[in-house]
Amino acid sequence: MISKEKIDLSTISEENLLNCRIKDLSLSMEGTWLSDCVKELYQELESKGIKFKPVCYLADEWFSPDQDPQIGIPFFLAHPTLVRLEKKMMREAEGETKSWCMQLLRHETGHAINYAYKLYQSLEWKKIFGQFSKAYGDTYRFRPYSKSFVRHLDKYYAQCHPDEDFAETFAVWLTPGFDWRTHYKGWKAVAKLQFIDEIVLEIKDKPPLVKIGRKYRKASLLSLTLKNYYKNKKRNLAEEFPEFHDTNLSKIFADKHKDDTKLPYAYSIIKKYKDTICNNVSIWTGEKKFIINNLLETLIERCKQLNLLNPMSEQQSVLKISIYVTALIMNYVNSGSFSRKKWIKS
Repeated sequence: MISKEKIDLSTISEENLLNCRIKDLSLSMEGTWLSDCVKELYQELESKGIKFKPVCYLADEWFSPDQDPQIGIPFFLAHPTLVRLEKKMMREAEGETKSWCMQLLRHETGHAINYAYKLYQSLEWKKIFGQFSKAYGDTYRFRPYSKSFVRHLDKYYAQCHPDEDFAETFAVWLTPGFDWRTHYKGWKAVAKLQFIDEIVLEIKDKPPLVKIGRKYRKASLLSLTLKNYYKNKKRNLAEEFPEFHDTNLSKIFADKHKDDTKLPYAYSIIKKYKDTICNNVSIWTGEKKFIINNLLETLIERCKQLNLLNPMSEQQSVLKISIYVTALIMNYVNSGSFSRKKWIKS
């Protein structure tokens, strides 16, 4: 474990960085682009006449504590070195661009507003969004073409829970320059946006009903090393795949025989086009690149172990493996499993 009064994140080696405790990184939003994003968020709220400003602080991930009107922002966004490490370890850094960060801040502000004024307790809120007390599932099944929900974050996130529905609707309502009345004309989601338009008139000049509590999972208090942070993060996101890939991979590729020595190995084709497949599948499914990359790594390893060969053109094999990966990822998006189980109603 590295224990220094001041760690220079610009020059430290990756090995030493991974052995640092998060709290020893001495991170702060002050003077960073994150501080500018928070200021812009506050300006957006002021432009809508809302006096309440949620407290924002560095934490281990994006979140708003349950029924506590404050916002946690991932610590890794506070320094370019940590952003690069996050992208290397997880394939992407959630909220790394200004537009992405503002999207997430508006969403979390929706939660904070909901909690600050206990809006979820009103009968009108329950009528429009549903029961706040509804349990969160590990996964949710969304309806891609539903017009009852706004579309803001990826994976139709508004559909996963009433609280998220409100937060997403608020984020759309708050977005500067966005004409939601025209964009969502004819959608049932308009009633939700109109509710927010009306409820803001009632609360904008009032002090919050709920006081901010302690800062949950605050970065400056986290004793976890970066190595363990990523170990835990990967464990939580990754799924251990059974050998059900074997039969399907054998259908796509060919078993190795003595007279097939000139054929390229299947794993080499997947490895060659892994990034392209990963990016394309991520775009069209909305799933995190880490999950897709992890799946592709598993397929590469299985092809190696099975000694599978590629008997067709690279174009054909990339197409087939892309379709297979997309099917698995969509199962995962909709059911939480690659093997089509655990369907959960939205």
